Amino acid sequence: MKLTPKQKKFADEYIKTGNATQSAIEAGYSKKTAQVIGAENLSKPMVKSYIEERMVEIASKRVMSYTEAVELLTSIARGEEKETVVVATPVSVEKVEKEADLKTRISALKEILKRYPNNDKLIEQQIRKLSAQADVAQIQAKRMADGEQNSSVNVNIVLPEQEDNNGE
Repeated sequence: MKLTPKQKKFADEYIKTGNATQSAIEAGYSKKTAQVIGAENLSKPMVKSYIEERMVEIASKRVMSYTEAVELLTSIARGEEKETVVVATPVSVEKVEKEADLKTRISALKEILKRYPNNDKLIEQQIRKLSAQADVAQIQAKRMADGEQNSSVNVNIVLPEQEDNNGE
């Protein structure tokens, strides 16, 4: 059995967006029935097979793997990933590399932890740690702006030990 033109269009749109309802609408199905049709199409073996084949075809080094995505999110959450921002000074404009802001780091952390069930305590601990680090960074920035010579703040943030999964 072959896919109908609408099913093929649906599958191609689904590969692009990951949204079954919107893909059904784009493929020409009625907006009223798009949600149901989208779910039905995804359950059909021929449509699933077509989507899987197409995903294999487009997979390459240019497409980020799951592991790569989680590694990038991890480096953002840890503040290891830097971004270049333009900062105006009284004399000129400079490009400066900085860590992701707290909101971005927390968002990355939440994305990572979605993949691990039952980690509510870990989420809370990591958010507290990131918030404390952000507070320290704000104090350092204020001290630097006030012209203090030694603008470093020494804070050691320790989180409670995590129980390992072996129950030890």
